[in-house]
Amino acid sequence: MESNRRVLLGMSGGTDSSVAALLLQEAGYEVVGVTFRFYEREGCTEYLDDARDLCRRLAISHIISDQRELFRSVVIDYFIREYMDGHTPVPCTLCNNLLKWPLLRRLADEMGIYHLATGHYVRKQRIGEHWHIIDGADPQKSQSFFLWGLPQEVLERMLLPMGDLTKQRVREIARERGFLKVARKRDSLGVCFCPMDYRTFIRDNVPSESIRKGKFVDEDGNFIAWHEGYPFYTIGQRRGLGIDLNRAVFVKEIIPSENRVVLGDLKSLERTQMRLKSWNIINPSLLLGRDDVIVKIRYRKQSNRCTVTLLPDNTLQVCLHEPLAAIAAGQAAVFYRDDVVLGGGIIVEG
Repeated sequence: MESNRRVLLGMSGGTDSSVAALLLQEAGYEVVGVTFRFYEREGCTEYLDDARDLCRRLAISHIISDQRELFRSVVIDYFIREYMDGHTPVPCTLCNNLLKWPLLRRLADEMGIYHLATGHYVRKQRIGEHWHIIDGADPQKSQSFFLWGLPQEVLERMLLPMGDLTKQRVREIARERGFLKVARKRDSLGVCFCPMDYRTFIRDNVPSESIRKGKFVDEDGNFIAWHEGYPFYTIGQRRGLGIDLNRAVFVKEIIPSENRVVLGDLKSLERTQMRLKSWNIINPSLLLGRDDVIVKIRYRKQSNRCTVTLLPDNTLQVCLHEPLAAIAAGQAAVFYRDDVVLGGGIIVEG
């Protein structure tokens, strides 16, 4: 399919994708909006009306694609399964890399549309023969951490109108164009299907006998206190343990088979190596064996230098130049040089 001036824009009904529609249209693109029905809390569909109304005001086509069953199987079931396995899931990473952008590409191909767009606060850059995601201009909103798994076939077709903007400027643009409701919309917080309390969500979605009280123990296996159920804790957690030992303790290990949670001090959580599965490397020559690579295991936190090698079992070995605490199986690890995403993967145990 040859490049054309048509763009398929993922529209959530929120501020960012709505302003993206305005900017793309003003730049001369023929915009088609698509709103994916992924998850609706308490049956709320106001977001569909908001996206539809904006498209009507802009006189652009709008499509609704019901993907709730797929979202359940790809994201929600995975989310629950990871917690029940004692891991720390990364649902936003999975949703973007395995669901949202691939669905955009498939639908665009069916409609003969070349460009793909969303309201993500990221940019892209071509380095040599490869396209890379790079951080957005707003350091508080940049979402590059979640897009390390996208293939070149998607990256080269992406339009990213929010990448050079701050969130404050985006709201100003909406007000200037007369879209006051869009300008006032609140930012979404946390995971879309359980934004505030994943524990209640887990409890409501697994058999009641799957979660039961168990033991907090120290590193030698000595009993400390009772916990509410191992899926309710994550590696590195300090707050919300419900115990007071007059010293800081952190979750060091989760043992699902024994319903045990091991606690230790922060120093005991430090590691200098980790392995990754399900990885994606954009250009191996820019990453493997280099000593100037930065790895992040949390969004907007903890930038650490590392050296990455490919092991015979097809996992990536990440050797950290300085110890890093609270590395948890299931988390994403994303590689950067400066603000350029070089790739990433999912942390495995051991």
